[in-house]
Amino acid sequence: MDLKIIDDKGQSISTMVGSDELFGREYNEPLVHQLVIAFQANARQGTRAQKGRSEIAKSTRKPWNQKGTGRARAGMASSPLWRGGGKIFPSSPDENFSHKINRKMYRAGLCAILSQLVREDRLAVVEQITLDSPKTKVLAGKLKGMGYDRVLIITDNLDDNLYLSSRNLPNALVLEVSEADPVSLIRFPKVVLTQAAVKKFEEVLSS
Repeated sequence: MDLKIIDDKGQSISTMVGSDELFGREYNEPLVHQLVIAFQANARQGTRAQKGRSEIAKSTRKPWNQKGTGRARAGMASSPLWRGGGKIFPSSPDENFSHKINRKMYRAGLCAILSQLVREDRLAVVEQITLDSPKTKVLAGKLKGMGYDRVLIITDNLDDNLYLSSRNLPNALVLEVSEADPVSLIRFPKVVLTQAAVKKFEEVLSS
């Protein structure tokens, strides 16, 4: 699979050969969907908590007599049927939202996403992206010159100047190959890889 290499102005200057296993695979939508859902679920924290009827700070005394009042029977004010009562199935803070995705499925899903990005002309390769100093304005101007409004940049090794320059750009994200995730790959309309990152992807996903 041929990957286009672009210059600082976003123009295609040449091509490089990418692995068909990574960039020429058929798109498996059910697998990608499962991968994205699992990634988002595994990022959830079980910090929410609700109280059951036994945890509500209300008296356990029977509110009124069982018979003779004309009202419905009531056992205690903490009943889930009452306002301010406990929840029937309360959420607990130790709730586990994680989904299991094995390594083979994860690699196949990433390859399917990368292949689809190439087919949709959303993925490009640059020789390298370097900055002399951590300047957000310089990086923003460079991305604008390349014609990118929202872009994901993936490098083999995270450069400090590049990372610090991107932190204040809401529409740009810089990641290492090891940090690339399916949600970020799908979320951004354009993905830029360095040539070294392409080689690193081939090493990581084909092993």
